[in-house]
Amino acid sequence: MTLPTNHPDVKTGKIGLLLVNLGTPDDPSTSSVRRYLKEFLSDRRVVNIPRLIWLPILHGIILNTRPKRSAAAYKKIWREDDNESPLRYFTAQQSHQMALKWPDLVVDYAMRYGNPSLSEKMAAMTKQGCDRILVVPLYPQYSAATNASVSDAVFDYLKAQMWQPTIRIAHPWYRHPAYIGALAAQVQAHLATVTDEPDKILLSFHGLPKESLPKGDPYYCHCQVTGRLLAEALGWPTDRVLISFQSRFGPAKWLQPYTSDTFEALPAQGVKNLLVLTPGFATDCLETLEEIGMEGVETFKEAGGEHCTLLPCLNDSELGMAMLEAVLTDELAGWYTPEQGL
Repeated sequence: MTLPTNHPDVKTGKIGLLLVNLGTPDDPSTSSVRRYLKEFLSDRRVVNIPRLIWLPILHGIILNTRPKRSAAAYKKIWREDDNESPLRYFTAQQSHQMALKWPDLVVDYAMRYGNPSLSEKMAAMTKQGCDRILVVPLYPQYSAATNASVSDAVFDYLKAQMWQPTIRIAHPWYRHPAYIGALAAQVQAHLATVTDEPDKILLSFHGLPKESLPKGDPYYCHCQVTGRLLAEALGWPTDRVLISFQSRFGPAKWLQPYTSDTFEALPAQGVKNLLVLTPGFATDCLETLEEIGMEGVETFKEAGGEHCTLLPCLNDSELGMAMLEAVLTDELAGWYTPEQGL
């Protein structure tokens, strides 16, 4: 088709694949952490408290006290060689690996909070000619505080666009056979390297306020399904694969049992050898490496536990990338297949 000579240069016909993770400070300084927490904790999906009550607390107390403590924690896990947070490093690696696997697509990554921003990456994909974009919230289990927040940001961006690309939001993969299989294979590979099997496996998921469940958020149920299916895949009884919830914040009751309480209680119940996974996180981050890998392990041992091993998140491992490829192949059906191309 011949276009008029004065037709604007508009690129079309490409498919974008945008991986979206939660977010991270740009560096482990107090000021950078404060900027990140301000954006994160201002999201109504994250903190569902009336603004007249919450904003004075956020700006008057939390942003004046928490950033310094969080910055100290980030410094413990910061990747000095890359000058990068683990979360952004591994998300970038996942994006890079998917781009190598599927060179026909425009593949990139964004953060819901912080940099690179979701709107920035959506605009860049559109400019490159993507008129179809698969947005992939990197959360295996759906929650309004994570998946829905990503959708909110995507459609807030689209509201300002005259020509909107067609959008798909990837379905959570909490029960996808490739995801359960990758978790089981990771556990089995670890067990093959040890002489004593763990007494229990603890699956620690990020917590949510307890009120989220009766309000209709399926997150708690998704976590339970993941735990049950993993136990079945391993051939273990369900009471040997435990589920707990970490990272609670504020005075309200959150989903239970709490991971911190579980670490304290298990040794008294005869659990001396514990294997821990954090399957709700697609990449390692502050909550996995510092909260569980450092604080949690220390709590368990101080309570009388002897051995506590934290397996890394699937990250950009061979298992993790094969899992993502299988999940996203399903999500791209009708748009793109690796064998047939566009």
